[in-house]
Amino acid sequence: MEDVAKFLFGISGNVIALFLFLSPMPTFWRIIRNRSTEDFSGVPYNMTLLNCLLSAWYGLPFVSPNNILVSTINGVGAAIETAYVVAFLCFASSKKARLRTLGLASAVAAVFAAVALVSMLALHGEARKLLCGVAMTVFSICMYASPLSIMRLVIKTKSVEYMPFLLSLAVFLCGTSWFVYGLLGRDPFVTIPNGCGSFLGAMQLILYAVYRNNKGGAGAGKMQGDDDVEMSGDARNNNKVADSHHEGAAGASPSTKASRMGSQSQV
Repeated sequence: MEDVAKFLFGISGNVIALFLFLSPMPTFWRIIRNRSTEDFSGVPYNMTLLNCLLSAWYGLPFVSPNNILVSTINGVGAAIETAYVVAFLCFASSKKARLRTLGLASAVAAVFAAVALVSMLALHGEARKLLCGVAMTVFSICMYASPLSIMRLVIKTKSVEYMPFLLSLAVFLCGTSWFVYGLLGRDPFVTIPNGCGSFLGAMQLILYAVYRNNKGGAGAGKMQGDDDVEMSGDARNNNKVADSHHEGAAGASPSTKASRMGSQSQV
């Protein structure tokens, strides 16, 4: 019965995480349509890609048995984030922006390759799981923590204009699903980061409840968001988005950005 419950929570986490990974799509349709990345930052997508790669690697049977659902969604997430990064390279608004994105992508590849090679060639058993688990946990917490800048903006402006309810709800549900999945599987490397994600998602929902009637508060229009705001697609339309992170995943998404909350790998 416990295995069935774990499987169901894993499937739930996969579905919600997929929604978060796809949440930046409006932003990329705009980039492709205009053939320019404008002032959008590629940092969040690169960081979310790294988190997805590390999480997908951790979930493989020879690293962490019985965690294949962790690998499935993060493997899909890695493919989606790679497409986002390629779009940034193809439609970079300047040579400097293209070189920066290329440098970040190279760093992501180097970090992942180092973790994968060391874990395969130098470590075995629990030592391998420990290294990969710690790496995944660190970047997962960074992804989930990225919306903190949005939460600060909400408190400062007393407006939820840049914190979409559905994305906040999705972050909470995704974090909770994987938190329970980790508890049932007795896996601290899944439980800890997603427990943090569930808590932060709950805080976003509380803020939304407090300020839900203020979606255009005075001063909100004057505040510049950061990567989290950027990934919310076209919510800010032509407002400029400054580099902040992490993207601290990318989150994701995130994003997963408000939708960085969304890019954020979720596991």
